[in-house]
Amino acid sequence: MLIEVAEAFARVLAAARPLPPETVPLPRAAGRILAETLTADRDFPPFNRVAMDGIAVVHAAWAGGQTEFAIERTQYAGAPAQPLQNPQNAIEVMTGAVLPPGTDVVIRYEDILLTDNRAAIQITPPEVPGVNIHRQAADRRAGDALLRPGTRLGPAELAVAATVGAAELRVTRAARVAVVSTGDELVGINETPLPHQIRRSNAYALQALFAQAGADVSLFHLTDELVALREGLTNILGAGFDAVVLSGAVSKGRADHLPGLLRELHVVEIFHEVNQRPGKPLWFGARAAGPVVFGLPGNPVSTFITACRYVRPWLRAVQQPADAAETPAAVEAPAPAMLTVDIHFKPLLAHFVPVRLTVDAEGRRLATPLRVGGSGDLAGLVGATAFLEFPPELAVFPAGSVWPAWAL
Repeated sequence: MLIEVAEAFARVLAAARPLPPETVPLPRAAGRILAETLTADRDFPPFNRVAMDGIAVVHAAWAGGQTEFAIERTQYAGAPAQPLQNPQNAIEVMTGAVLPPGTDVVIRYEDILLTDNRAAIQITPPEVPGVNIHRQAADRRAGDALLRPGTRLGPAELAVAATVGAAELRVTRAARVAVVSTGDELVGINETPLPHQIRRSNAYALQALFAQAGADVSLFHLTDELVALREGLTNILGAGFDAVVLSGAVSKGRADHLPGLLRELHVVEIFHEVNQRPGKPLWFGARAAGPVVFGLPGNPVSTFITACRYVRPWLRAVQQPADAAETPAAVEAPAPAMLTVDIHFKPLLAHFVPVRLTVDAEGRRLATPLRVGGSGDLAGLVGATAFLEFPPELAVFPAGSVWPAWAL
């Protein structure tokens, strides 16, 4: 039965169950989703830190009129702190060093003259001490939460994990996804197609898309011959994948065996056909104690857009820890963008339109539709950065109107 986009999306997310966590070494955690809370093991910074190369002095001495200071010694980064012995003297300091006890202000090299181990300050003193000092615990205190479950681990997050000594991180397991292309008309990318054949492309687009979402992707190809199709699907469905994504053979053609074959293999249909263009024949189901199955239409534009609209959000949802359901990354959502030209549609169904997003001088996100020659125009997606989703209730969408834009 034909259902609306919102209902189809809700059913897909309802079938998303968080994957179990695993522990991996920090270098292997890039791009993964954190499944634990990381806290500061000590103050950030852990000591009063020198923020500029220069000299450290007592503010009261400087503010009292003293402008020349004898240098007692040099405090290097990484060296234990040694206090100032004479409050009328200075200690030469390097960026990142511990502020010598007894000093409370740092003057940059650019603001002093160094001669014969004496420093002459060339600027007037500030009203209060603390200049050019990064105070202990100014950023975070010991015990503060630094990273929470649901955080995607990028370079900055891994640096934070390293600085608190997290050599291993508890992360959600990467979703295992089988991408299965079907069709006798498809040949390998290294083959020369006959006039009635084309090279496989959908599988590689899906592999790249799902890998960007953090999944572990395996590729398969099955012919349209029913016995081979049944055998291949049986093996794939039982191979421990979290999701099986099929491309093609889910419509109503004579060779579109998949809907019936999936039922035969005990995959329960959750919906088939959505009130949308492209991608009306979309099929979705699940197998008890097995994978969910997405049956994407075979035309390249339909395949890619429905994968972005339904499969990628499912992947992001299952790769979130169970206690991070309310985090912004838990469910993918579109961002609004302004249409730059008028668009008209005759059939009252949801339309997905590839666009190029730009930002104007006023900071508005502008969406310019691309010329795509139907669902088979794979090259038409080149240069698209998103697709706008238009509701089925309207037929005219004027320039200047704002609609949800899903990233491609």
